[in-house]
Amino acid sequence: MRAEVHQVADGTYLVHGNNVNWVILKDGDDLTLIDTGYPGDRPGILESLAAVGGSPEAVSAVLITHAHNDHLGSAEYLRSAYGTPVYLHPAEVPHARREFLHQATLGDVVRNVWRPGMLPWAAHVIKVGGMEHNPVTAPEPFPGEGALDLPGRPVPVHTPGHTDGHCVYHLPAAGIVISGDALVSGHAVSWTKGPQLLPGFFDHDRGRVVASLDLIAALDGDTLLPGHGPVHRGAVRAAAEQARDRATRKSRTSKAS
Repeated sequence: MRAEVHQVADGTYLVHGNNVNWVILKDGDDLTLIDTGYPGDRPGILESLAAVGGSPEAVSAVLITHAHNDHLGSAEYLRSAYGTPVYLHPAEVPHARREFLHQATLGDVVRNVWRPGMLPWAAHVIKVGGMEHNPVTAPEPFPGEGALDLPGRPVPVHTPGHTDGHCVYHLPAAGIVISGDALVSGHAVSWTKGPQLLPGFFDHDRGRVVASLDLIAALDGDTLLPGHGPVHRGAVRAAAEQARDRATRKSRTSKAS
């Protein structure tokens, strides 16, 4: 599968890889790469950098929303091959080193095999390296607070729940929120289209995921670039509220049954 590069604003690109997205921010010749797909997405990563007129050498830093293999895939490759720093929230740094692992287990997948697309998705995950041991040897916490001195001037916002150190990235001047897995617009195992939470078995702490929607809703923006699904145009606050409503209805339905 070839990477699909979509320019969503000046210097901002959403890239669709293998059932997962990453984002490229460009300022002149310099780039920030936010997330890096699965390990098997490496050709797509390199292809997408070239498509925006860049290269691995032009990447000033890799920012990671959270350290699951479908977002961490090529981070260690870029760090070791090009010296690119890999930055995460401090709580996510040991996760990236694989001192522990907060992600869905094989048992979770088996219990959810009834979901549409689950078996093809699981087979795909194995094919593209989603189950590999894929640590970053020397991940680093964000260098400072507020807007990072990197292309795009992204602002990390801690949104725990999917993992303890999950972060979204806010681009205030552009009105864009890069939401990782805290708020998505689709997924291969979901019936739902539009703003939503991932199925609960993907989350480390579902309650904190729901609570983090308040933090996302407070961010000024009208464009959402999720870790899964297409770009969502519309008020970020409304998207967060829609995802909360959908999650609440599903929770009530589950309890009633």
